[in-house]
Amino acid sequence: FMPNLVPPKIPDGERLDFDDIHRKRMEKDLNELQALIEAHFESRKKEEEELMSLKDRIEKRRAERAEQQRIRSEREKERQARLAEERARKEEEEARKKAEEEERKKKAFSNMLHFGGYMEKSEKKGGKKQTEREKKKKILSERRKPLNIDHLNEDKLRDKAKELWQTIRDLEAEKFDLQEKFKRQKYEINVLRNRVSDHQKVSKGARGKTMVGGRWK
Repeated sequence: FMPNLVPPKIPDGERLDFDDIHRKRMEKDLNELQALIEAHFESRKKEEEELMSLKDRIEKRRAERAEQQRIRSEREKERQARLAEERARKEEEEARKKAEEEERKKKAFSNMLHFGGYMEKSEKKGGKKQTEREKKKKILSERRKPLNIDHLNEDKLRDKAKELWQTIRDLEAEKFDLQEKFKRQKYEINVLRNRVSDHQKVSKGARGKTMVGGRWK
């Protein structure tokens, strides 16, 4: 079944120019084709721009990830360095405390030894002093005789006082003589020491010299 087609109405008295119709048809088709081409290139351009934008975003994201990875790596290195430094500091502190503890133990042990030796020397010295003190007491007790003056009258007491006074004077004189003797012996010892020191100096100076014509050179 074919629809009823109505042919175009051509005005009376006009000629139909098929060449012009064909030309217009070709121009229309060409314009449509040109529009399609331009639309295609415009779409292609947008796609390329979107693709470039996507590539830029990917590269940017990749760079950001690399930077984040670098920062994490540096932070991890810093953390490991801090941990190593902290471990070294703790080990050094423990070693120092251990050395101090060992030193305290050594000092305590040394003090114990010195204290023991000191106590032993003190005991010996104390015993020696005690012995010398006892000797002095014994000598004084022998020299010091009881007065026995209860039965003496006034004249006898005067005589006893004179006797004691004379004894004191004799003891003072003896003390003076002993002090002078001690000073003289001390002086002689110093003189002998100086002579020995001078002799040693001369001997040291003469070791590297030779005797020529009765003189040291």
